[in-house]
Amino acid sequence: MAQWTSAVGAAQLARLLTSQQDRPAGPGTRRPPAYRALADGIRLLVLEGRVPVAARLPAERELALSLSVSRTTVAAAYEALRQEGFLESRRGAGSWTAVPAGNPLPARGLEPLPPEALGSMIDLGTAALPAPEPWLTRAVRGALEELPPYAHTHGDYPAGLPALRATIADRYTARGIPTMPEQIMVTTGAMGAIDAICHLFAGRGERIAVESPSYANILQLMRETGARLVPVAMAAGLAGWDMDRWRQVLREAAPRLAYVVADFHNPTGALADEDQRRQLVEAARSAGTVLVADETMTELWLDDDVRMPRPVCGFDPAGSTVITVGSASKAFWAGMRIGWVRAAPDVIRSLVAARAYADLGTPVLEQLAVNWLFGTGGWEQAVEVRREQARGNRDALVAAVRRELPGWEFEVPRGGLTLWVRAGGLSGSRLAEAGERVGLRVPSGPRFGVDGAFEGYVRLPFTVAGAVAEEAALRLAAAARLVESGGVGGGETPRTFVA
Repeated sequence: MAQWTSAVGAAQLARLLTSQQDRPAGPGTRRPPAYRALADGIRLLVLEGRVPVAARLPAERELALSLSVSRTTVAAAYEALRQEGFLESRRGAGSWTAVPAGNPLPARGLEPLPPEALGSMIDLGTAALPAPEPWLTRAVRGALEELPPYAHTHGDYPAGLPALRATIADRYTARGIPTMPEQIMVTTGAMGAIDAICHLFAGRGERIAVESPSYANILQLMRETGARLVPVAMAAGLAGWDMDRWRQVLREAAPRLAYVVADFHNPTGALADEDQRRQLVEAARSAGTVLVADETMTELWLDDDVRMPRPVCGFDPAGSTVITVGSASKAFWAGMRIGWVRAAPDVIRSLVAARAYADLGTPVLEQLAVNWLFGTGGWEQAVEVRREQARGNRDALVAAVRRELPGWEFEVPRGGLTLWVRAGGLSGSRLAEAGERVGLRVPSGPRFGVDGAFEGYVRLPFTVAGAVAEEAALRLAAAARLVESGGVGGGETPRTFVA
């Protein structure tokens, strides 16, 4: 049985390899043999995530024709990649990309950094801000006032409090997406929502298409369910989705589910435009794939002139293709573990029925608090403060990293909470390890890929400001020097928690 889950065509791979030729070589650099240059180019595409792990490569003759090189050159490059662990082959099944066994992706993350450790360690692992006050306190007080009638019941509401379901439905309707309360289920955070969806739609061994890179904790959750992840590379920079690749994967891999973050993607910060959303919904519908759209970042635009596209579910009027997930965790506070699912009523009924064997329901007090925020205007006021915080943090971090690490590459997103950074040719895993030594917790790029991709990246969240952002960049530069000097050895990849 073949071990590949997607395929890269000869013309597509040739275009990706040709794009690397624009990168200037250093002074005095000798040109490697043609086969070595080709092998290094493919290896770099895999490590950067531009070619997914477990992607079938074109046959030697096809690639040779597309690159206008000899078949011998391609055969030698493939053999070099096999020897280095970046390619696996089987007679009759072809060759597919891999990552050397000595560099496995960590299986799990650690617990969040304990609050008592924050005095000595700067935590850039968690993309979450402190609670916005006074709105958190006001919301809890408002919830306590509304609690007595619910206290006289058993307190289990598997679909969520009727009042909150109605309020969330009204908010979608106000965004131009007519929604009934029967289309809403309240969950314990977005993670709880996606866990329920995966268990309902994607049993063990089912394929789930995911953006590459993607949100690390969701990738791990899907691995835990036994799903087979099919990575789909993002378009360059902040351009959103590569629709040619999405159509190819949906057509050829026929995944049961596809998971995407259209609004200020985690970790890149990309914002998919309306045409991309329309095309992806159409492609998913044609393939029979259920599209899960994560909207946890949708209200976190940071620049005033950003015009938000229609929600992904707005291109699925029948409601048969798109399931939307929302949450209070990013826009308000991670400690407010309230999420929700918007889907067709029959899907909601199935999710609610399955919940009887999971957590039975979401805490009532927190639901009342979120409903208070939605009903009083407190949510909008708190989110506006959140945007101001994140905007200031982003600008401070960007300026500090540019000053201390001028060779590192990134594009500044216009929303969200994360900066996706190419670390100047350094190993993200080594940087994470070195960071722990100098008092900085930073997640490495492979945490956001499938099977070890994005080794040359780190993710930096907009969670520190002012002097702390300056110190974080100084410690990151110190970690980089430690890696460059060889002061960080091999061994197990650091297991950094991310959120």
